Amino acid sequence: MINVTEAKKLILENCNQSRTETVALLEANGCILAETVLSPIDSPPFHQSAVDGYAFAFDNRNIKSELVIKEEIQAGHFSNLILNQTEAIRIYTGAAIPDGSDTVVMQEKVEINENKIIINDEHLLKGNNVRLQGSQIKRGESALKQGQILMPTGISFLAGIGITHVKVFSNPTVSIIATGKELIKAGEELTRGKIYESNAIGLESALQQINIKPVSVEIVDDLEEELIKAIKKQLNSDIIILTGGVSVGDYDLVPTALEKCGVKKIFHKVKQKPGKPFYFGKYNQTLIFALPGNPAAVMSCFYEYVAEAIRTFTKKNYFKKLLLPLDAEFHKKSGLTFFLKGKTGNQKVTILENQESFKLNSFAVADCLIELEEEKEEFKKDDLVKIKMIV
Repeated sequence: MINVTEAKKLILENCNQSRTETVALLEANGCILAETVLSPIDSPPFHQSAVDGYAFAFDNRNIKSELVIKEEIQAGHFSNLILNQTEAIRIYTGAAIPDGSDTVVMQEKVEINENKIIINDEHLLKGNNVRLQGSQIKRGESALKQGQILMPTGISFLAGIGITHVKVFSNPTVSIIATGKELIKAGEELTRGKIYESNAIGLESALQQINIKPVSVEIVDDLEEELIKAIKKQLNSDIIILTGGVSVGDYDLVPTALEKCGVKKIFHKVKQKPGKPFYFGKYNQTLIFALPGNPAAVMSCFYEYVAEAIRTFTKKNYFKKLLLPLDAEFHKKSGLTFFLKGKTGNQKVTILENQESFKLNSFAVADCLIELEEEKEEFKKDDLVKIKMIV
């Protein structure tokens, strides 16, 4: 067996170079930019009113003099009129400031007498209430840099400067194969000897959590020919995740099936709990993760290993890592790294009950995984431990 550090190192060494693709802006939500986006325009593209009011030329004006209202400009319209010192124009928020004007007075700050106004704003300064052309960004400037995650606000910003498509790092294609003749789908009649399948749907949900939709989800019997057939169908995926059948029992056929499919084994078995029989291999550029069948082991291995491999494709950091003090002491045997379901609160972390690998009830309420290092046995209250947030 290898230890956890070696396992993670070998996985990262065997991950492939990321790919990029150009997608429509809405499809890029949550993706990482693969190149810096330059603005094709000034934004705003013209001097723009920031309020509903009256545009005029500030200089050489008698503060109490009347200004003649020449016309009005709504947002989306413009005027070819060039104002002189005695004229103003009715203007609305977002409309283009006409030539000859440089300031907008709010409509609440004027007296109106037929087609004339008197400004009553002692604090008004030249340029007030005007959004200057290019004041948000100028043409050719960097709008968003390579490596930036695209959130709804960033997408809105890019749309506002006329961007329709962006280059992003591509998601990997992922296939899921759950093995076991005992498995039936929820909703079917639970006959003696059968159990409801939860690993495939758990992995599918975990992938959805990081905005990845698997290309295939299949439940396969513990028959070598069926396993080989299912594996070969998915060898064009970037990542294949199998569950079950990787231990040393008579029906643990996955390692043999993978070998017969031409998969190169990188390692099999890791010094950890849960998930000791964890297998990792590679076929050409396809990464194969064969996880033990116990549900808690499956989900722990996904968060600790598979998600890290996916990160090399997408360039996204999915699950925050922290150091927090334990709220109670804990004892374990040396020789294995423990991944325990935990709950954070009050700046501490609690190790939950029901840590056995076949149980998911504690995982269902956990918000983190606690990593306890391999050789250490005694963990005291307030000892700092590594945690990975999974929510």
